Amino acid sequence: MKRRDVTFALAATGLAATVPAAFAQGGPVEGRQYVRLGQALPGTPGKVEVIEFFFYKCPHCFAFDPLLEAWLHQLPADVAFRRVPVGQQAMLKLHARMYYALEAMGALTPQVHAGIFNAFHRAGMDANDEAAVVALVGKLGVDTPKFKAAFSSFGVNGKLAQGQKLAELAGVDGVPALVVGGRFRTAPSMVGSPGQSEAAQGQQALAVADFLIRLSRGKG
Repeated sequence: MKRRDVTFALAATGLAATVPAAFAQGGPVEGRQYVRLGQALPGTPGKVEVIEFFFYKCPHCFAFDPLLEAWLHQLPADVAFRRVPVGQQAMLKLHARMYYALEAMGALTPQVHAGIFNAFHRAGMDANDEAAVVALVGKLGVDTPKFKAAFSSFGVNGKLAQGQKLAELAGVDGVPALVVGGRFRTAPSMVGSPGQSEAAQGQQALAVADFLIRLSRGKG
């Protein structure tokens, strides 16, 4: 099946806890574990920026998120991180709008972020219209009147358009995916081999991200 953004068929099928042979032979290999973007993305001045492209209904993003959260606590001071929710389907755009509205009102805490993932993947919620999204964030302790105001704001509309454009520039056609330093893209689906667990796949992707952070510092 062709994985394109229009359906955002999801990246990853499971991986092993062993380190790929390419890593043991001197590090990740361009064209295998990561690719160089044809056009550099705008970033944060003075920082090596890491962007995660994801969407909340993606089961692979759900599996990757705890690994990513633990990794974020160890990032050095010169590394900036942000998430970009993506997807062309109406429901995925709705969830991306939810993300940006929460971010705009300063309510996107790690607990709320994890709570949304858990609502979809543990509690079986869909949240496929605005009322359901409002109810969901309300259950997570978010001020719903403020959320409703942010949800349809001009700023959130702009963030949605910017996020989709960024995903297109980065060549993202499956999630989760990481772009490092505005110039390199990797993903759990790129680093493993058949039969490996998703946990191992995620850890390997983060190891590649560490490598790409170092590469970005050296302007490689």
